Amino acid sequence: MPWQQQGGSGGGGGGPWGSGPTGGGSGGRGGPQPPDFDELLRKGQERFKGMMPGGLGVKGIVLIALVLFGMWLFSGVYRVEPGEQGVELLFGKANEAPTGPGLHFWFPTPIGSVERRNVDKTNTLSIGFRSVGGVGHNATVRDVSEESLMVTGDQNIIDIDFVVQYRIKNLHDFLFKIREPEATAKLAAESAIREVVGQTSLEDALAKERQRVEDRTKTLLQTILDSYGAGIFVSEVKMQKVDPPQPVIDAFNDVQRARQDKERQQNEAEAYSNDIVPKAKGEAQRMIQEATAYRERLIKEADGEAKRFLSVYEAYKGGVDVTTKRLYLERMQDVLRNANKIIIDKSAGGSGVVPYLPLNELQKRTGDAPPTATRSGNATPGGR
Repeated sequence: MPWQQQGGSGGGGGGPWGSGPTGGGSGGRGGPQPPDFDELLRKGQERFKGMMPGGLGVKGIVLIALVLFGMWLFSGVYRVEPGEQGVELLFGKANEAPTGPGLHFWFPTPIGSVERRNVDKTNTLSIGFRSVGGVGHNATVRDVSEESLMVTGDQNIIDIDFVVQYRIKNLHDFLFKIREPEATAKLAAESAIREVVGQTSLEDALAKERQRVEDRTKTLLQTILDSYGAGIFVSEVKMQKVDPPQPVIDAFNDVQRARQDKERQQNEAEAYSNDIVPKAKGEAQRMIQEATAYRERLIKEADGEAKRFLSVYEAYKGGVDVTTKRLYLERMQDVLRNANKIIIDKSAGGSGVVPYLPLNELQKRTGDAPPTATRSGNATPGGR
C-alpha cells in the first residue's frame, strides 16, 4: 500500500500515521490505524458472490436484470375476447379508437393499462323492483315503491315495474364521458317513463296504449343518453307489471271486471245485431221481390184477360149470331154440368111411351157420367 512503511530498522506494520502501539524505531508513533477500504470492497464482493447461486458475477446480474425487464415488457401483451373491445390508456389518457378481439401489445403497468368490456352483451336494468335470491322464476321480487309509483295524465297514481335492456355502442364514451354510466342510465329511464306516463291516462297506460308507452319511453331515453354522450344503445323497454297502488287494487279490479262485463255484453249485442239485421234485411228484400213478382204477374194476367176480351169482342163484331150462340152454349154447359137433369119428350104424348128419361137414376145404376149430349143441351128444344 502507498502508506506502508518503506524499510527501517524498527520493522513493524507502520503506516502514514506511524507505527503501531508496540512498534519500535525512531520515527514510529502510537495510535489506531484507519480501515483498509480496498479490503472491505473485496470482502463485500466475495460475500455477494457467495450469496448468488453458482457465484454469478456482474454479467449475471445484468442478465437477470434483462430477463426481468423482458418479463415486464411481455406483461404488456393482452387479449381481447370475442364480443369485447378494449381501450388503451397511456399515463391515464385513453385512446379513442378501441381494439377488437385478438392479441395486442400495450405499455405495461404503470406506464399503460387497458380497460375491456363486452359490447355484444345485453345488459338489464330493473326499475321498480329487485330480485332477491334465486334465479329466474324462483327469484323473490321485492317492490321498490319510490321507483315504481308515478302520476298519470288524469291525476291517478299507477305502480309500474319495468326493465331496460341496453348494449354498449361506444366503449370510450361509456368509460370516460360520464361517471357511473349504469346508474345514470337508470335515473334517465325513471325520468323518461315518468314523463311519458304523465301524458297518458290511467286506462290507456294499463291496457290500450301500453305498447305506445314503451316505445315512447325507449325513444326519449335514447335521446337523453345521447345528449349525455353515454355511449349506450337502448335495445328494449318492457313493462313487467302495471297496476294501481296496492291499497286500492281490489276496488280497481272490481271496476275492471265491470268494464270487461260491459264490453262483453256490448260485443254480444253487436254480434246479435250483426246476425239478425242481415237476416231481416234479406227477408224484407225477399218479400219485396215476391210482391214485385206478384204485381207483375197480376198486371200480365190482367193485360192478357183484357186482350182476350178484346179479341172475343172483335170476333163478336164479326159474327154476332154465331158468337151469341157459342157464348150461350158455353155458359149453359158450365151451369148444367153439375145439375140434376130430367128429359121429357112432349112429342111422344099419344104413342103409349112415357116421355120421361131419369138420367140421375141411370147414372146411379151404371156409375157412368151423364151423356155429353145431355150436358151439351141437345135435348133443350124438346123442353125440360
